Amino acid sequence: MRHFLALSFIALLACTYACTPAKPTAESVPVTSNGTLFLGGTVAAGAAQTPQHDYAIYVENGVVREVGPASQLRAAHVGARIVDTSNATILPGLTDAHGHLYGLGLSLDTVNLVDTTSYDDVLTRVRERAAQTPANAWILGRGWDQNDWPVKEFPTAAQLDAAIADHPVWLRRVDGHAGLANSAAMRIAGVTSATKDPEGGRIVRDASGNPTGVFVDDAMDLIDSIVPAPTAEQRKARVLAAARNIAANGLTEIHDAGADAETIAAVRALVDEKRFPIRVYTMLSDNDALLDTWFASGPLVDYRGHLTVRAIKMYADGALGSRGAALLAPYSDDPGNTGLMLAKPAHMTDVAKRARAKGFQVNTHAIGDRGVRNVVDSYLAAGVTPADRFRIEHLQVVAPDDFPRVVQHGIIGSMQPTHATSDMPWAERRLGPERIRGAYAWRTLLNAGGRIALGSDFPVEDVNPFYGIYSAVTRQDHNGQPAGGWYPDQRLTLAEALRGFTSDTAYAAFEESSRGTIEPGKLADFTIVEGDFFAMPPSELFKTKVRATIVGGETVYWSR
Repeated sequence: MRHFLALSFIALLACTYACTPAKPTAESVPVTSNGTLFLGGTVAAGAAQTPQHDYAIYVENGVVREVGPASQLRAAHVGARIVDTSNATILPGLTDAHGHLYGLGLSLDTVNLVDTTSYDDVLTRVRERAAQTPANAWILGRGWDQNDWPVKEFPTAAQLDAAIADHPVWLRRVDGHAGLANSAAMRIAGVTSATKDPEGGRIVRDASGNPTGVFVDDAMDLIDSIVPAPTAEQRKARVLAAARNIAANGLTEIHDAGADAETIAAVRALVDEKRFPIRVYTMLSDNDALLDTWFASGPLVDYRGHLTVRAIKMYADGALGSRGAALLAPYSDDPGNTGLMLAKPAHMTDVAKRARAKGFQVNTHAIGDRGVRNVVDSYLAAGVTPADRFRIEHLQVVAPDDFPRVVQHGIIGSMQPTHATSDMPWAERRLGPERIRGAYAWRTLLNAGGRIALGSDFPVEDVNPFYGIYSAVTRQDHNGQPAGGWYPDQRLTLAEALRGFTSDTAYAAFEESSRGTIEPGKLADFTIVEGDFFAMPPSELFKTKVRATIVGGETVYWSR
């Protein structure tokens, strides 16, 4: 265990939720939430999150009771258990405003195709998994991005067929809005040249009209629907693995952007078993049966301190990388293609009206400027007010006239800084030099008086929140490119980026009274990192090391 923990604390420390592979020693005694003093470090204190040096936090029963100079609190609480945070910074517990809990768990359990540099690299990883998989069993993977390869076009099934002969294969693109199937998978699905494109989806075809193996947006359901469903225990194991990974990255809460009934049941079971280490604010997937069930029962708020279900996730359009984002004018690099609308405005308006009547928030995925406009129009038709705190997830490409409309009606921009730095090598080719100025435009929204909540969209991007903070502050990749940042006028300050992962994200989940800042009366959720976080050069922010993750005063992750 690193030097920041006093030896006396090591004997007391325990991870109630088994959140790291290492197990506590037999001599360990569980840390309770009563009378614990986090002592001696830098604390981002108060509503302004002002860095205070040699400060301390006194916690009882999972709640912050006092924040002040370390010497003063130590004298006032003689006998309190001590967590030594000298040479460390205590931040309000970081929250990711947009991630996919089960998606992360699945990605940890299937073929990881993130950072593949060519289609051959993908084939190599799939072959390795096939060698360990019984014949005829499905091989699943996720993470490929043709924009990172020498050949920028979508891959085809032909090479996959030659490499993998005895398994159906289904490989999702990094953004989850396209997938590649081999011929074995397409045969099982009954997909042929005669199969029509579903509404809101596209089957990519060759010059003869035959499916190439790539399915975009709602066309993915043709393959997804025949992939064997996980057992309840498999789902539960994947959810737990994801939650542990999230805690290890310093996150105390996530907003799960679209969960089905089975995933919610898995989370609830783990919470009941006291094995779930983080907090989750759940958005229900846009499914008629699921929404009818929850509209009948109403929101579930703060279930055993770990689970809230009070939002709905809709999809207005697809993704920019797969040219499925709905644009007002054609793609600059694909004339004639304006993307895909996944939900009709009338449907979005209807769901928004019913949600408002039943006390649910609505958070809608919209990446293209046409998608964004349709969402704003639908929200307004449903009578949205700032009090509803409706959100647009991604809000990635926005027409100039729509920024003031978003702000006027209190619509929150739930945005992901790492999307900008991941997409910057190719995004301008998609959008052109004028339209790109309304893309990934965090500063424009803030300057107009809007609110943003920041996240990563994991597993599309890395779950590490400090990657997002770095991207927001620098608009550069991890090699410091481009010099000065990509469209640097959109950069955020460190304070703004931190608020985007703390207090502003708490507001976006109606939790600002209990989370998001380190103040007396709020929950003792902390992210403890090495060194003085506020003195770190911006170029080093992505290297931030998490020492411990504290949820409700309990240590759910510590580094060794």
